[in-house]
Amino acid sequence: MTVPVAAGQRASWAELPAAVHVAVAEVLGGQVVEARSQPGGFSPGSADRVVTAGGRRAFVKAVGLELNPDSPGIHRREIAVTAALPREAPAPRLLGSYDDGDWVALVLEDVDGRHPEMPWRRDELHRIVRALADMSRALSPAPPIDVPLLEEDLATEFTAWDRIAADPPADLDPWAAQHLDRLAELGRASLPAVRGDTLLHVDLRADNLLIAADRVVVVDWPWACRGAPWVDLVLFAINPTLYGGHDPDALLERSGILEGVSREAVTSVVAGAAGYFAEACRRPSVARMPTVRAFQRAQGEVCLDWLRRRGI
Repeated sequence: MTVPVAAGQRASWAELPAAVHVAVAEVLGGQVVEARSQPGGFSPGSADRVVTAGGRRAFVKAVGLELNPDSPGIHRREIAVTAALPREAPAPRLLGSYDDGDWVALVLEDVDGRHPEMPWRRDELHRIVRALADMSRALSPAPPIDVPLLEEDLATEFTAWDRIAADPPADLDPWAAQHLDRLAELGRASLPAVRGDTLLHVDLRADNLLIAADRVVVVDWPWACRGAPWVDLVLFAINPTLYGGHDPDALLERSGILEGVSREAVTSVVAGAAGYFAEACRRPSVARMPTVRAFQRAQGEVCLDWLRRRGI
């Protein structure tokens, strides 16, 4: 399988409206004189490490309706979540924001770190798994942030096998086609399985993680929800399996996060994710996100292989 890159066609700092430049300068107390676009992630908006004339550094991301009609709303959700994150969350601090009804921008602390190397290095993977397990414990119970319940947020996405079973596509994986009833059953079972009171990120991948000298930092929090403490690591395990062939069950076992969690609960979440990816990858392509459908298809294949090996 050719592994797709998680990347959109980003807008540059120079393409942003003057009003965004002015707003960022007001937040940082000086005009931006340097902006370096950062790779990774699917947003068509900008993502820049910036420096002001006075030497202050920050990370700025901005998007407008003309780039993607859904992205400004996602940025607004991220502003609300990031502003409310407690100190225990290993996330960059929100310095300020801008919203004119069209363009939305976040000004965040600039983290002196880098994304994990691809394919995943075992030492970096183990360090991040420990950090994510620590994050789960630190954010249990969930702090008082207005985020959805995970079971409600995933109610449509993780029951996709029901819709697929009603009208199976011709190119559906043969193994999945033979097990549609069981996959649909597991997808439905995933919703009560994810209930809990931990603040979850829900979108953990290499491009949402930064390795600094003394810490691991988790970025991009728009999809934060409240749910079971082990769900983030189960969904994260898809990424190092896709980009490096690491054993997801061995990874989860080492994390210690699954103590007291039934095998069926974990299997149901993997099945729910597999159904979501199997359906989403067949949707129309998205402007300025040329690899998103291939990326979803590849993640779905990882999930199906994982389910085969678990024996559903």
